[in-house]
Amino acid sequence: MADFRQRLTTGAPIVADGGMGALLSGVAAGLRCPEEANIVAPESVVAVHASYIAAGAELIETNTFGANRRKLAARGLDHELEAVNSAAVRLAREARDVSGRDVLIAGSIGPVGELEMLDREAHGSLYAEQARVLEGRGVDLFMIETFFDVDDLVTAVGAVRGVSSLPIVALLTFDEEAEVSGGVDAGEAARKLAALDVAAIGTNHGAGPHNALTAIAAMRGPGLPLAALPNVGLASIVGGRVVYPHSTPEYFGEFAAQAAALGARIVGGCCGTTPAQIEAIRIALEERRVPRATLETPEVTETPLPPPAEGETGLAAALRRGEWVVSVELDPPKGGTHAAMIDVARTLRESGAVGFVDVNDNPMARARMNALMASIAIERGAGIETIPHVTPRDMTVMGLEGVLLGAHAEGVRNILAVTGDPPHVGDYPGSRGVYEIDSIGLVHLLARLNEGVDYVGKAIDRPTSFFIGVAVNPSADDPDLELERFERKLEAGAQFAMTQALFDLEGLERFRERLGGSWPIPVLAGVWPLRSHAMALRLHNEVPGISVPALVLDALHAAGADAPAVGLELAHGFLESLRDRVAGVYVIPPFKQPEAALDLLLPASS
Repeated sequence: MADFRQRLTTGAPIVADGGMGALLSGVAAGLRCPEEANIVAPESVVAVHASYIAAGAELIETNTFGANRRKLAARGLDHELEAVNSAAVRLAREARDVSGRDVLIAGSIGPVGELEMLDREAHGSLYAEQARVLEGRGVDLFMIETFFDVDDLVTAVGAVRGVSSLPIVALLTFDEEAEVSGGVDAGEAARKLAALDVAAIGTNHGAGPHNALTAIAAMRGPGLPLAALPNVGLASIVGGRVVYPHSTPEYFGEFAAQAAALGARIVGGCCGTTPAQIEAIRIALEERRVPRATLETPEVTETPLPPPAEGETGLAAALRRGEWVVSVELDPPKGGTHAAMIDVARTLRESGAVGFVDVNDNPMARARMNALMASIAIERGAGIETIPHVTPRDMTVMGLEGVLLGAHAEGVRNILAVTGDPPHVGDYPGSRGVYEIDSIGLVHLLARLNEGVDYVGKAIDRPTSFFIGVAVNPSADDPDLELERFERKLEAGAQFAMTQALFDLEGLERFRERLGGSWPIPVLAGVWPLRSHAMALRLHNEVPGISVPALVLDALHAAGADAPAVGLELAHGFLESLRDRVAGVYVIPPFKQPEAALDLLLPASS
């Protein structure tokens, strides 16, 4: 075949291959990832390559999409990085040699694939490492593909270009509105990519051929050769397997005709496509088929986002005015009814001593009513403002966004972002948390929603007005780590903080001094009236992050049967000492006795 760059500008468009992962998984059982087939089922990899070449593919991609060190490490294969990538090139070359055809071999490089991104330099080293191996084994070009973030793709291209002069095809994955992360549309993305040393740009993966056509139609401005390699369509899960729609070869033939009419110089497929679709593409391009239909592209209008409908929350207003804030912590019910919880919240509000209630989210990793749903019920039924704890333990980022937006629509806008107890420490020892992000990532997510965009930068209907809280532990065993994480939470957008339960001023003052002598945001200190020496011992020795001072332990031990009264007296004295040091307190009431928090907050005569 002629030089790749020359072929991009002359003759018929280049026919690329289709999806590898699904086909390999179907013929090689037990793979930790499709790339493992290069070393444990090489004959299967050669067979897939050969089938695409027989169907008419003039460009095949190595089976290395996820073969960077970080992705391989997640499958216990990082020590096989060179073997996996080297074998992939050798197998592609073997399939080409057996076919006797003039076929280009592209080294496939995919994104690192993390929501909480590494720094760009760390990303770049991963891409460069993989590219060195692929070029060293004899690829003809690179396909840097399936990137959802333009900046990450720019980093990958720069890293590969830093170690290789081979041609690069840079491919993004767009949504149905022809946008990628950050709300960057296809036209803007094309302009950014055109500034790089790449041979072609375009799109792959995605929701199907129509989306690919919409994207390349918008990417024509800079004049670079275009590539379109879409999925067969939207996938679904059936019986634990990924299932793709029955997109006919004829449909892909029509797609190829439309792609060529839009100027595509590389046309192929991605996930779910088979040799049948690639053969249809080849036939359509060989026949120079005229499209039967005209691409319908959605009309895009620029509408400025309206300002948030709500003002500040009651908590935010109270803290801004310097009022002393008091909250009581509640555990949601373990069952499906919340009448008792609402009665408690109403009692606390009517006391006049409590302005807010903060609501735990499955504390100690034991199943309870969702904190956001419980908070909605409390605000409706008891008329007191809530501070629900929200953890990324149980939901994906998309799931978190969904429940947060729903809670916001119902008026719940104070949020305490916490990491949450992992499931295995509670009643679900075989379960693992989701944790796509941690509490810092959750703060970032909330701040993004307040800016009018989601976690990846896509515009939402209107900005939210969450008041974002974070946890901080002044008595942490590793104060340097705690300080570093607190500062990262501040950078992400934290607006107030709530401490771990405290029992004296020492840790609080020491941590404040490490911050420069003052709190950068309002802080509510946790106050826990201990009722027995046994409870204090258990908390001190068994609960991570809680430290009960010796003076408190000794006083409770000496009190004997009077420990509840002594514990209450100690907590009251500690609360009073906090008044000129923090913005307020939240009280952790005795187990299953939330109204008992009023014993601490109301005068004894009442």
